[in-house]
Amino acid sequence: MMFTSLHRMFMLLSLGCFMAGLGAVSSVAGDMPPKVNWMLNCQGCHKPDASGVDGEVPSMNGYVSKFLTIEGGREYLARVPGVAFSPLSDQQTADLLNWMLATYDPENLPEDFKPYNGDEVRHLRRIPLMTDAAEARRHLMEKLENQ
Repeated sequence: MMFTSLHRMFMLLSLGCFMAGLGAVSSVAGDMPPKVNWMLNCQGCHKPDASGVDGEVPSMNGYVSKFLTIEGGREYLARVPGVAFSPLSDQQTADLLNWMLATYDPENLPEDFKPYNGDEVRHLRRIPLMTDAAEARRHLMEKLENQ
């Protein structure tokens, strides 16, 4: 079948509209609020209320901000596999971490808390806790108990 100039122009215009639509969808998906990113990426394991699963998935509710009070705790939160390998951008991940801390453990959030930012998350994700996340958590929990 031979395409006329009008057909080609119509196809290019249609393709352009389609690609613009994909860009808009991608942009909207990229601008999800942290709560939606929690729902889509975290609550499947940590549960909607961040209570976790005993013996399997740590609870964050009423506890997660305490990690910010000990050496290595802040880094740990951004290096655990679920965070380090998240499909979210570095800035989306920083926003999610900040939201999670303020939502699930505002009582323990340090007064001098400095919110995560995309550059910090990008740096920390480069050194993920691959096989030693549980051991790192155990060590941090000991520090918290001795505090």
